[in-house]
Amino acid sequence: MLSVNELAYSLVEDMLDYREDYEEEYRIAFHRLKNGAWVLDFGVNVRGSLSAGILFSEVCMAGLGEIDIRAGEVKAEGRDMVLPFVEVKTDRPALACIASQKAGWRIKVGDYFAMGSGPARALALKPKKTYEELEYEDDAEYAVIALESDTLPDEKVIDYIARECDVESEDVYALVAPTASITGSVQISARVVETALYRLSELGIDVRKVISGCGKAPVAPVMKDSLRAMGVTNDCLLYYGSVFLYTDFSDEEFSKLSGLPLTSCHSSSYGKPFYDIFREAGYDFYRIDKNLFSPAKLTVSNLNGELIESGKLNGQVLLKSFGLS
Repeated sequence: MLSVNELAYSLVEDMLDYREDYEEEYRIAFHRLKNGAWVLDFGVNVRGSLSAGILFSEVCMAGLGEIDIRAGEVKAEGRDMVLPFVEVKTDRPALACIASQKAGWRIKVGDYFAMGSGPARALALKPKKTYEELEYEDDAEYAVIALESDTLPDEKVIDYIARECDVESEDVYALVAPTASITGSVQISARVVETALYRLSELGIDVRKVISGCGKAPVAPVMKDSLRAMGVTNDCLLYYGSVFLYTDFSDEEFSKLSGLPLTSCHSSSYGKPFYDIFREAGYDFYRIDKNLFSPAKLTVSNLNGELIESGKLNGQVLLKSFGLS
């Protein structure tokens, strides 16, 4: 069975071997902690870049996805806006998106907090239910984790991650990017296929039967603070993220999909910028309708020849989220 941590480590190893080149070309920084762990700064004390965002996202997906960025347009009534668009494709979507990329580990050590994603979750089994459903558990000597945080982790944070992953601290490799950064904007939009698989999983669908997927989403402008950044980056997925999936369901399984709320427009919260929804919920994610956490548009093509299309793109709300309408 493939090891998501070993696959991701091969990408990180290349970065470490050519640190000076990556620092100059990608605008990232490398830090070796006293416990031997490596912390790679993709936007906390450095600027980062679009290319750094791609690299961060590829590590999150354990190298099981291909990611590119192209210029595109968000279309709204009376106004169009040029933005970079992330394009993602993977032929191992369950492993790449759910076992690895999914942001499923809330890390809190003292005053430090980060949302953890990436391959290390498969060692720590965060959350355990995810890996039980996938029937997957990684076994590797390295732990590669991606942290969404405004600050870099210290030795205590890394030691905690190492214990949870059952590896030595010197074998932990942490990539860190704030939400309010170029890398942060890119890596969240690069979760567009993950968003679709997460939605299917939440609806009780066996995502192992999703055999290939691709998607695209605009990359949000960088905001001044993390809360605003969280709003605009989520809106890029909820209101303008589009996904196409190939699946291998039985006729009966596939027929059930057509009646399910697969996209964000089925949510009772749909139609407002995410920041406003979050504020109205008292900044509590658990008070937000779960149907919202879905791509804007989803097409599912089963190998039996059937096709389902759900959702719509909504540039008007997205531009409002950016403060432009």
